[in-house]
Amino acid sequence: MTATDPALTALAQGWCALSLLHGRIEAHIERALQAGHDLSVREYSLLDVLSRQHEGVGGHLQMKQVADAVVLSQSATTRLVTRLEDRGLLERYLCPTDRRGIYTNVTEAGLKLLAQARPTNDAALREALDEAARNPELAPLVRVVESLKAPVPAMGA
Repeated sequence: MTATDPALTALAQGWCALSLLHGRIEAHIERALQAGHDLSVREYSLLDVLSRQHEGVGGHLQMKQVADAVVLSQSATTRLVTRLEDRGLLERYLCPTDRRGIYTNVTEAGLKLLAQARPTNDAALREALDEAARNPELAPLVRVVESLKAPVPAMGA
């Protein structure tokens, strides 16, 4: 393939369209979550991921799994956890079976805020997709997103 290859150009155009769709959706959700709940998209995502943990084998996520799930580096995820912990939305504690392990759980205040923010997130997502669907370049991608019924892959998989 060369830089002027039509297939490469089409591939690059597709990637640009996907990136544009993602950016527009994320920006729309960010504005809604900030205005309504003083949460960023990343903070919401972190609360959501951590709220799905459970007791028992494999129930608590390691920081790498959390970082992968929220698409951040481990250091950025740790900083985000610290900010939410400072706000009383998360708490950390030592793993009872491995003193080197640290778990992070969502507090009652964090669960309450997440429950309040979830409808805002969902409505903002719907609005952003509806708006993007009116753009002929983005409409095919919106249809693909809307057609996906597959469950989110297991973290760490």
